Amino acid sequence: MKILVINCGSSSLKYQLFNMDKEEVMVKGLVERIGIEGSRLIQEKDDDKYIIEESMKDHTEAVSHVFNALVDKENGVISELSEIDAVGHRFVHGGEKITASSIINDEVKDAINEYTKFAPLHNPANLMGLKACEELLPGTPNVAVFDTAFHQTMPSKTFLYGIDYKYYEEDGIRKYGFHGTSHKFITNKTAELLGKDVEDLNIISCHLGNGSSITAIKNGKSYDTSMGLTPLEGLIMGTRSGDMDPAVITYLMENKNISPKDMENLLNKESGVYGVSGVSSDFRDLEDSAKEGNERAQIALDIFQTRAKRYIAGYMAEIGSVDAIVFTGGIGENSINMRKDILDGFQQFGIEIDDEKNNVRGGAHVISTDDSKVKVMVVATNEELMIARDTKELVELDK
Repeated sequence: MKILVINCGSSSLKYQLFNMDKEEVMVKGLVERIGIEGSRLIQEKDDDKYIIEESMKDHTEAVSHVFNALVDKENGVISELSEIDAVGHRFVHGGEKITASSIINDEVKDAINEYTKFAPLHNPANLMGLKACEELLPGTPNVAVFDTAFHQTMPSKTFLYGIDYKYYEEDGIRKYGFHGTSHKFITNKTAELLGKDVEDLNIISCHLGNGSSITAIKNGKSYDTSMGLTPLEGLIMGTRSGDMDPAVITYLMENKNISPKDMENLLNKESGVYGVSGVSSDFRDLEDSAKEGNERAQIALDIFQTRAKRYIAGYMAEIGSVDAIVFTGGIGENSINMRKDILDGFQQFGIEIDDEKNNVRGGAHVISTDDSKVKVMVVATNEELMIARDTKELVELDK
């Protein structure tokens, strides 16, 4: 079975075509600057790159270029589009109505549209990619895999906010959590690596990157997570503020004459480690700048590490016995120093990183000492493969 996985952003589109008989990536690519001058498609097969530089005014045109690249006689990997058995789409927000990956029908579309109110930058772009696939691949099943779905197992004591309950009942205001596809993949992969049934697995999954979230996973299910109603809550991130006193927002709006729209932009795109440091949202730049003596860059790194410590320790208390603390994502998989600094202080709980084992990037590794009371691991995530697996399973069940 050949599964095409599509992940649409507001002005970009990532894709991978899988041969699911072997779970192999046949080809992958990126379309960037959709609707902006300088649109281009970059497709990678083995070590070769195929680049198309052409105006793409919307996602329909972008998807059309993707399909043309897939069947290109010299650079493609399939002879005709009918070889694609199904398309898996990443959707950010499914709210409480979508609790698992789903074959897309009118009911699923209605839920996606409803929860666009909580994901105005993401859900519309995801829908544009879906519409293009429906138009260009009529009759081919489309599956939606939601960032929020994995977290729908959280109990009310971890997902409700301390505001009037009517806002939950009437408007659905609650914690939903994100990066669910990644956390689900990490849960299954860690269970496999540790030789445990996933239902018996308790881990702290740390997806750390420009966007970061930490999830407490109890008996293989999401129990609590750092992101909330939107991906803005939780850890300080590349450009997102993360947790803060809500009164800061009302103070700034009243005293600096900031509109709700501008405040949303400030919190999402001008804050985080970028806002604190004034240097960059890229943690590699921050580490370099801190080494050169930039105090604000070091403060930004310290805030990130401190918040990560807080969530990890708190989640350990919430779920009790912990099998492993797992690092993933761009920072989690690749920053040797960040992993070490985050877990510095956990020695008092009998948890300790082995410096030699920690000298790794990506892959799947145990990086804790042999006598550490909780294993510490690095496990590379693969959200696209998780989407492809869910898509394959649903399409086969629907036959």
